[in-house]
Amino acid sequence: MIPDLFMRDLEAKPDVLLELAGHLTSVDPWAGTGITADSRLVLLGMGSSHYANCVAAARLRARGHEAVAELASSDLLPTARPGTVVVAVSASGGSAETVAALGRYAGRAPIIAMTNVEGSPITEHATTVVPMLARPELGGVACRSFQHTLALLLDLESRLSGEAGAGTTVRGAATASADLLERRAHWLPALTEVAIGPDGTHLVAPARRLSSAQQGALMLREGPRLPAIGCETGDWSHVDVYLTKTTDYRLILFRGSLWEPELLRWVRERGSTMACVGDGVDEARVTVRFRGDDEDDVRLLAEVLVPELLAASLWS
Repeated sequence: MIPDLFMRDLEAKPDVLLELAGHLTSVDPWAGTGITADSRLVLLGMGSSHYANCVAAARLRARGHEAVAELASSDLLPTARPGTVVVAVSASGGSAETVAALGRYAGRAPIIAMTNVEGSPITEHATTVVPMLARPELGGVACRSFQHTLALLLDLESRLSGEAGAGTTVRGAATASADLLERRAHWLPALTEVAIGPDGTHLVAPARRLSSAQQGALMLREGPRLPAIGCETGDWSHVDVYLTKTTDYRLILFRGSLWEPELLRWVRERGSTMACVGDGVDEARVTVRFRGDDEDDVRLLAEVLVPELLAASLWS
């Protein structure tokens, strides 16, 4: 992993997203995969791929489709039944756990490989390949590929629901990413001061965008090797609140959950240090806004760039 090239990978996000938006507008990447509205989808992956898969599967279920997301390393993977389609996600295409899991489904269900590397091991058992089109990530960190995984799965959700695909949303995410990059000198130093403390950083997001907190925390661990944890907003009051009493608690809150009032009450009472991504609240010492942050799907694709840039600047 190379810090300077990681930053360059992030800086290229707007252009690469625009390329993907153009592709999704002109091509259905899921044509020929065999997926229908009645398919039973099993999404497999590890790390950031699993984070994206979990959000996508929950969204699909909320719209009436059958979908589950599983860690490929699990020994409790769903049994293939008639109608099962496996979507295996790996940016490098070489995740050992995902490649091994596909051996259990080969010949039992159609397998779609979603990867950023053509001809990688994940494609060996695949009946169809869906390229991520995220360009090579020269920094060695799955950042654009994570974003493109979410975008492609949003596109699948849209098409299964009889809509036009995710091209417009991806274009909005490109605009949002460009805005964050252009203005980073105004918000990044203040965010760094607020979010980085001696006891680590906690990132919290609504269930429908939990991947932002999980991936953001991973970026702080993977790049500058700082302690960081991702948590869901409602669950925070059951699993994370305890640390506000005994540590120098630093919190990055991705706004939008119905369950924020309880979290904010504890932040006030315990004097925790909080930053917000999205519309601000009185308890936040720093608020990071961006163009399109009033659109939930744009937020899902773009807001993770905030902790990614934080991680890249600290790593450098």
